[in-house]
Amino acid sequence: MRKVLLSLLIILTLLPNLSFAQEVVVDETEIVKAKVLEVLEQKEEDVFNTGIKTTVQTLSIEILEGSQKDQIVTIENDYMTLKQGQRFFLFHSIDGIDGISRYTVKDIDRRPVILIFIALFVAVVLIFSGKQGLRSLLGLLGSFFVILYILIPSLLHGYPPVITSTIVAAIILFFAIYFTHGFNRVSTAAFAGTVLSVILTGILAYVGVTLSRFTGLVSEEAFYLNINTRGTLDLTGLLLGGIMIGVLGVLDDIAVTQAAIVRELYDSASHLTRREVYKKAVSVGKEHVGALVNTLALAYTGASLPLLLLFSSSGVSNSNVINQEVFATEIIRTTVGSIGLILTVPITTFLAVYMLKGYKGKAPASHIGHHH
Repeated sequence: MRKVLLSLLIILTLLPNLSFAQEVVVDETEIVKAKVLEVLEQKEEDVFNTGIKTTVQTLSIEILEGSQKDQIVTIENDYMTLKQGQRFFLFHSIDGIDGISRYTVKDIDRRPVILIFIALFVAVVLIFSGKQGLRSLLGLLGSFFVILYILIPSLLHGYPPVITSTIVAAIILFFAIYFTHGFNRVSTAAFAGTVLSVILTGILAYVGVTLSRFTGLVSEEAFYLNINTRGTLDLTGLLLGGIMIGVLGVLDDIAVTQAAIVRELYDSASHLTRREVYKKAVSVGKEHVGALVNTLALAYTGASLPLLLLFSSSGVSNSNVINQEVFATEIIRTTVGSIGLILTVPITTFLAVYMLKGYKGKAPASHIGHHH
């Protein structure tokens, strides 16, 4: 319950230039790290007579940073149960009228765990794939750099989301394909095929989102973003851009695989005509697509599982459930992504058949197959 009140408080403090009859005094707020020194009291309380029990703690904490660094204060916590010695993030606000400080537990500090798993991921990639894995990690870093320092600032400055996402998608694909698989004609065929597929996916996404009249306000994050930017962002356009960026991984997968298959067919059977190579490569691609479409659909369904359970327990009919924008968005996202994935096979195979005939360069054979 307190989290809801805190959210309302944050919204109010983020709304600029409010006009009232008297001068508005805005609270000072900060989110800082803190540490539990001692659990002074812990008890179970009923939430507004709903029968739902929540744990309420009285904690002695030390503030580790910010304007009140090193101070020890006592707070009440009904958000999440904390233990002695545990570090967490504290929301601290100072009332603009009476100057009273208020403290609320924001979240626990998960960064050490996150860093451990990132290090484990890097180690497994390097041990299993060696130099190839190192190139993959460099490509991944390049992709995140483009997203964080090009895509997000551009969108926040009001650039057209669809055009911006298309350009950024091409840059991400450049990093993902060339850094991982090398600068060769096979990579070029895969890159060209994926870019064309992304453009077609964007067109399909635009048609689907427009006809469905999505607002883009399907999540709490979108709601807060709309408030923070005073409604200046095109949330529908952001939804389109998100669909395009979201399918890049699987499009990259299928495109590189198809280009590598064509290269291997030419190497092992140079007497085959382009038409014969195309048919054989597409036949393999159909098997790959079947697995990837299933993967894509299950990934989106898994992300929406809590909402599915919520609606199922409410007694709403299935037809009404899928009509809700939050689910309809995922259906359009899945179908558009799957169509783009399927189209990648013939497009990339066609380009590779003509680009790789007689090519004697090194093929990224180690990447033929499924790797998600």
